[in-house]
Amino acid sequence: MLVELGIDKLFIVIVDNASSNDVAIGYLRKKFNPRGGLVQNGKYLHMRCMAHIVNLIVVEGLKEMNKSVERVRGAVRYVRQSPARLQKFKECVVVEKIECKKMLCLDVCTRWNSTYLMLDTAQNFERAFERFEEQDTNFRAELERGEGWPSVDDWDNVRNLRDFLEHFYELNSNIDFNVMAIKMKEKYDKYWGDIDKMNLLMFVACVLDPRQKLKYLEFALSEMSSSEKDCEMMQKLKESLYELFDEYKPPLHGTCSQSSVSTHVSIGEPQQKMKRRMQALYKKRELEICGEDKTSELDKYLAEANEEFVEDFDILLWWKRCVSYTGFYGCFRVRI
Repeated sequence: MLVELGIDKLFIVIVDNASSNDVAIGYLRKKFNPRGGLVQNGKYLHMRCMAHIVNLIVVEGLKEMNKSVERVRGAVRYVRQSPARLQKFKECVVVEKIECKKMLCLDVCTRWNSTYLMLDTAQNFERAFERFEEQDTNFRAELERGEGWPSVDDWDNVRNLRDFLEHFYELNSNIDFNVMAIKMKEKYDKYWGDIDKMNLLMFVACVLDPRQKLKYLEFALSEMSSSEKDCEMMQKLKESLYELFDEYKPPLHGTCSQSSVSTHVSIGEPQQKMKRRMQALYKKRELEICGEDKTSELDKYLAEANEEFVEDFDILLWWKRCVSYTGFYGCFRVRI
């Protein structure tokens, strides 16, 4: 199938953590590696989806607040189950003078970002839910048959959880959140706790951000691990960078030998051809005087000053502007 689509070489495949994907990656290695169809012999082939791992980490933390979330979810689900209930709820919102333009939304419980959106909206309508309960006699009874009616403490919990998910940092003032943070850290350590087991392309991607490069990454790694481990990882990363650069750098387009460069420029030749000949002669003269420049395009990129950290910085646009460069800039621009 891949060969029929013209895909004869693989660099990286991003998948979630299902065991069946491990089997699929093994199959691709067996099929592509013998004929040289894997970049760096498949060293970077298997990349676990970062978004999926982040979702697993946060969902693990949500389990500690499950009761409060389930009660609010039950209230939201009840109101949204019929147009008549939803209309009555909107009337309660008006009576309570709640000035929120959003309306209740139900989450997908395995997606923490949708749970955040549900809680972020629902917490605005606590008074409306109380008034709705006075008008719909079945409301509380049905919720009590499930996880229960959301109490004042439950609303406080979901507001704290909303803030936690919004900023994604640990709230030490609440013991429940300390437990949550421990659970999330355990899940984090399972996938990213040992940097030796992480796919180095995660770090290569940081280097390709002109605001970060190696300097920022070295700082970040020093915050994550010991100085010895930090130095070891930076060395591995640099080796990988140059391996990938050698893999993708364009072939040399001839040399400036005496036989390949004519010293005669005819007056009748087109201007562009004359320009190219003059440039070739100039390069030949520079080589004779100064010798060959051994600095690669990767070296030049890493040596340049980092770009400033600005919120609206467009990385893809920055690389697009490098279209006039050759070597590192040109070949990586296409793949980014």
